[in-house]
Amino acid sequence: MALLDEYTLVARALSAPARLMLLEQLAQGERGVEALAQKTGLTVPNCSQHLQQLRRAGLVTSRRDGKAVIYRLTDAKTLELMDILRVVADRNIAQVGNILRGLSDDEDAPEPISRDELAARLAEGAVTVLDVRPADEFADGHIPGAVNMSVVKLDQFLAALDRNSEIVAYCRGPYCVYAHQAVAFLRKNGFNARRLDGGLPEWREEGRAVQAAS
Repeated sequence: MALLDEYTLVARALSAPARLMLLEQLAQGERGVEALAQKTGLTVPNCSQHLQQLRRAGLVTSRRDGKAVIYRLTDAKTLELMDILRVVADRNIAQVGNILRGLSDDEDAPEPISRDELAARLAEGAVTVLDVRPADEFADGHIPGAVNMSVVKLDQFLAALDRNSEIVAYCRGPYCVYAHQAVAFLRKNGFNARRLDGGLPEWREEGRAVQAAS
């Protein structure tokens, strides 16, 4: 029973949307409490409370930088756990599929492209890659050759995109919907678009090249 209590601690840590948002942010890279609060729309005290629960569950760890406390994911297993949660929900909760289809105007989205396939296509120069995360996250690190475009401003860049090239969009990882939205918009406008399976965190965790803004 005592062992199950400890396992339950991890499950409870994943049971709040705010804590899933914090994990998604920390998957991009380490962050301070104030930056995390700003990114997630939480107050600093509330953000700190959620981070403490994540730390007690072993999902995040922290270090001090002067007076600031900087958080990061404990290890790659946390990222894997986040993705397993997504997969189980996708397979077993009908409403998840309904929500995702709603992002694609009630149409079934094309199968995502694997990271291996994208790496091969990049080597061939046969694909356009869009990073649809916020600009600051793109600056911290992105897939080499990717172009940063906000979903809400994507219509302004349509003329600059090659209609003869396949377009692959990616975002933050398991819970991010930006890539779903970008692909739906591009396909509606006649582009051959797919999203990447996973996001930058999974790409980086596999040891693939990541480029930071100069």
